[in-house]
Amino acid sequence: MTNFAALSLFTLFVLGLLTLDLGVFHRRAHTVTIREATIWTVVWIVLSLAFNAGLYFVRGHQAALEFLTGYILEKSLSMDNVFVFAVIFTYMAVPSVAQHKVLFWGVLGALVMRAIFIAAGAALIARFHWVLYIFGVFLLVTGVRLFSKGEEEVHPEKNPVIRLAKRYLHVTRDYEGTRFFVWREGRLKVTPLFIVLLLVETTDVIFAADSIPAVFAVTIDPFIVYTSNVFAILGLRALYFVLAGAILKFRYLRPGLALVLIFVGLKMLIASVYKIPILVSLAVITAILAVAIGASLLTRSKPASEVSK
Repeated sequence: MTNFAALSLFTLFVLGLLTLDLGVFHRRAHTVTIREATIWTVVWIVLSLAFNAGLYFVRGHQAALEFLTGYILEKSLSMDNVFVFAVIFTYMAVPSVAQHKVLFWGVLGALVMRAIFIAAGAALIARFHWVLYIFGVFLLVTGVRLFSKGEEEVHPEKNPVIRLAKRYLHVTRDYEGTRFFVWREGRLKVTPLFIVLLLVETTDVIFAADSIPAVFAVTIDPFIVYTSNVFAILGLRALYFVLAGAILKFRYLRPGLALVLIFVGLKMLIASVYKIPILVSLAVITAILAVAIGASLLTRSKPASEVSK
């Protein structure tokens, strides 16, 4: 089976899952509980691992390892998305019953945008292999900047897309349930929820600029790059509702993500001299994240007076 045929079948499978998700399990808007979100998080992880097992039997050991490494890498980098989503929803005072709908359509848009990014990246690498070194430098610089900056405030109101939207679109004063558009005063208006969706979409485009080059350090196979991205994104909504309240307390997570970006950037830059085995990459990425999360949990368990010393 060609890559195109495999990608087409996989895309149909994902669209079927999304249709089932919105049309059956979340047909009625409601506040997502932590229990429900945890169950869905486990479901998406199990589906991802089942796909990984299938990849092992169809394409072999190497492809399965590349997918698993790419999936863990994308899943870890998506933690920053969760942090920003929490800030956006708090700043825009999004009703809890409407948050799942925003994330659903946000994820759908992200899948389309990332497919475009991956196709463009794969085409560039196939034609100009030296593009990998540009990706490597970009990831290295991004990782160093993220590590040196530490915590950085997010200002949704400064997003240029939102400024343009408020300038040229007619926006209702209040939320209208879970609707993005309403007919008011003889004209079509957008609701603040649509503005939130624009914020989520533009935020993901920014994060994709980091995550897409990063996964190309693992493999340049478009099928594995795309599928690992998709499975990481599909579980992002449920992960948000599980971690939204706790993610802000993981103080060492961002430095850990910065080290992951620095590592994959260096891996790209030295690839012509020494190609780091995929199993080593998987071990390094997993170890960095485990240490970052573990250190954050240990810090949280200590009294504030001890942490400040």
